[in-house]
Parts: sequence; structure tokens; C-alpha cells
Amino acid sequence: MDVRSDPGDRVRYRTIVADPPWDHSDGTGVKLKIGFGATQRPLLGPAITRSVPYQTMSLEEIIGLPISDLAATHSHLYLWTTNRYLRHVWDVAEAWGFSGVCLLTWCKARRGFLGGGTFPSDTEFCLFARRGTLKPLSRAPGRWYDWPRRFGPPVRAGEQRNTMHSAKPEAFLDLVEQVSPGPYLELFARRQRLGWDTWGNESLNHVEIAS
Repeated sequence: MDVRSDPGDRVRYRTIVADPPWDHSDGTGVKLKIGFGATQRPLLGPAITRSVPYQTMSLEEIIGLPISDLAATHSHLYLWTTNRYLRHVWDVAEAWGFSGVCLLTWCKARRGFLGGGTFPSDTEFCLFARRGTLKPLSRAPGRWYDWPRRFGPPVRAGEQRNTMHSAKPEAFLDLVEQVSPGPYLELFARRQRLGWDTWGNESLNHVEIAS
């Protein structure tokens, strides 16, 4: 039987990458508005604005996604998370049918002011998880990486390119392809990549996911 199909004609992926839109709108004194509008910041005053260009999901909504139906019996999962949700990302992986193995850390080059309180936020984390006994294609060089940030086009003519909010580096997907076999699926994808199926508001939807 082909790894991409089963008797129910459902696509089965041996490697899934997911970058969920974690909700950070509560508990920080900052209310984020969906889209590119002004934002209310009750603890810091109304004069400061901030926005996020996508819709967030609650932890319960993310856990409830039927990702297990898309994964092959033997498969790998790469699940991005933020510092706040580190304690929960293992539960998300388990709910999706995977067992967490280890955390990969992206050490980001510092540019301008960084939030995060006493210790500025200059890292992001990705949980590597397994389902079954899929063998890797090769051994990874380590668990932390200093990949460059991804940039989008300038907002105005003559300006420098802006960092794409929450965008993960292309070098990360290069690493995934070196370690884990396809077929590949990226969830919450923000662009297309050759050889990958995608699902998300900013990409082609090759699969259907009922929330």
C-alpha cells in the first residue's frame, strides 16, 4: 500500500511540520487585535499600537485538530511552540498521536528591542516527536541552531525588508528534509515549498482539516 493512501483514500504523511498560531492575548497586559489594526494595551496605555497578521487559536482548539488522521503509522512531527506553551506542547503532540522526543532551539540574532521581560525573547522552540518506528534519513548535527531570520518585502518603497512575524527559516525545512523522509506536510504554512503539501490561510490547502 502506498504511504500516501489507505483504503479510505486519505493522504498519509511520514513527516509533518506544524507552527500553530498560539494565543498570547491574555495574561500579558497586551490585547492583540487580529489583522493590521490598532491594539489596546490596558497596562501600557492606548498610545502604543501592535498587531498580528493572523488569527490565533486557543490551546484547546489546537489540541482538538485531527492531525492523527493525516499521519502515517510510522511518522515524524516537528511542532513549533513558544516559551509560554513549552509545558503544553508535549500534550499537543500526544493528542495528535505522537510521542515527544526532544526540543530543538532556534537562537535568533538580536535585532533592536526584544520583549520578554527580564530575559529578552531571542529563542524559539520546536518539539521533535515520533509515531511508530520511522527511521531517520540521517543524524542531525545538534539540538540548537542559529538560522537566519526570514524577511518579507518592504512595507514602503525605499525601506529595508521587514522580518516576517513568526516566520520560520528555510534552513529549518532543509534540516527536516535531511533527517525525515517524505511525503511532507506543513500545517499553518505561510508559503509553498517544492515537494511539500501545505495547509493554512496563507498557502494552498492540499488537505482538509475539520476543526
